[in-house]
Amino acid sequence: MSRSPGRKQENHKISRELFVLTYGALVAQLCKDYEKDEDVNACLDRMGYSIGIRLIDDFLARSAVKKCRSYSETADMIAQVAFKMYLGVTPSVSCSSATGNEFSLILDKNPLVDFVEELPAERASLCYCNLLCGVIRGALEMVHLAAEVTFLQDRLKGDAVTEIGITFLRKPEDRKHRRNK
Repeated sequence: MSRSPGRKQENHKISRELFVLTYGALVAQLCKDYEKDEDVNACLDRMGYSIGIRLIDDFLARSAVKKCRSYSETADMIAQVAFKMYLGVTPSVSCSSATGNEFSLILDKNPLVDFVEELPAERASLCYCNLLCGVIRGALEMVHLAAEVTFLQDRLKGDAVTEIGITFLRKPEDRKHRRNK
């Protein structure tokens, strides 16, 4: 019995769609469990962090990428390889600081909100996709890159685009200096 070449891709797409649907149910349940949006946001971030610290192993094994030599390369790798691999989208990357440690991932299409039209008025401070911030932060931490990851803009809140900000917390020189000791 032979396997058709497109079969694996199809299964991956089904898994992504299932994830998007179950993610919406998860956020809805968290909104029922917690009164404050800040608590829901923190829970989503923690869950994402736990996913990220495990997902990095799968990412490194499946992508066979080489070690990134700069924060810019790392941001590009997240956008061009990781987002494409797991969510099927490729955000654009822009550096937003002269020091080269702050980047924005700009999503024209966010698959996590495919089935969401808008947030309820009483949930105005909810970061619906905050799980993504936790995933990125957890994965980066596992490769020894401390980062702060936050939503800067969100289409669900009326912004023109969805933008995730990544701020690497250590300077590259600090990392090199530590290795030489």
